Amino acid sequence: MPVLLDPLPARDRRLLRAAVLALATTEHRHHFPSVLHVGTPGGPTVTVIDDPAWDRGLRIELVGAVLRLLHDPGWLWVTRAGALTPLQDVDAAWLSPAMAAAQERGCDPAFVVVTRHGWHDPRSGATQRWRRIRQR
Repeated sequence: MPVLLDPLPARDRRLLRAAVLALATTEHRHHFPSVLHVGTPGGPTVTVIDDPAWDRGLRIELVGAVLRLLHDPGWLWVTRAGALTPLQDVDAAWLSPAMAAAQERGCDPAFVVVTRHGWHDPRSGATQRWRRIRQR
């Protein structure tokens, strides 16, 4: 899986901004379930609502199935409530299985965590925050 490093290409910045904006404008609850998205931000995606009871093996199978369904897309991202702090439990719960499933499939998608206020690559530490993101 590619690690995102600053400065990001303009296309990647636009895609990640689209993912943050989509979450900020559609999810108005303070607490909501975490969701794994696979696909392209702003484009075709498949979502998997997180269940904290799932183990690593099941998560690998789920990610692998979605990667096969979408023919190895370029992005995996977890949307969750809360602050954009490095590696919370749900981030860690999806990161390792996502990397394992991608390796099994021989594909190379990027993995990021998205909240209402920004995105974060838990592997490189690359982060973008907005105080108040708005539609342009």
